[in-house]
Amino acid sequence: MDRRIAKTREAILKAFVELLEEKKIEHITINEIADRANVNRGTIYLHYADKYDLLDQCIDSYLKQLYETCMPGKDTTLFASDGPLLETFEYLERHAHIYETLLTRKGTHAFRGQMMTFIIRGVEEQVQTYGLPQGANREITVQFVAAAITGLVEWWIVNSMPYPPEVMVKQLVMLLEQHLPTVS
Repeated sequence: MDRRIAKTREAILKAFVELLEEKKIEHITINEIADRANVNRGTIYLHYADKYDLLDQCIDSYLKQLYETCMPGKDTTLFASDGPLLETFEYLERHAHIYETLLTRKGTHAFRGQMMTFIIRGVEEQVQTYGLPQGANREITVQFVAAAITGLVEWWIVNSMPYPPEVMVKQLVMLLEQHLPTVS
């Protein structure tokens, strides 16, 4: 992608997230986004159909950044060791304002749902690779663990990260070991 296009898209996403910090999406206009990003209104429409398309692409972009930062070319699953988990929590700590905005009422429920889908894939990979404890139902276990992780991450971010990433990972690994084989 052309560097100018990438910079324009980055400015638009940044402006959009800043506006989401201030108000609900229903009250944000394309003109406000354009003014904040210092681009023409038409430029936004060159990249996005409307503010809801912008929201969808914003969510995709920030989830992709999270995934690529935490799992760049690794052949292990997300929960196979605490390394990727620690990188995930450290990344979230560095970018907390963005993820908090996307997780709170000023953001959208769609982000939480897509984050949950991302985590479900990680749990499914873990189960595929290492199996389940004796007698555990695959679907129930995957949903339980993914919901627990999603809720924990959301709680940690929304509550201003009351514990450092290392503590979160240590506690999460301890909890995961009770439900998934070979986590650690």
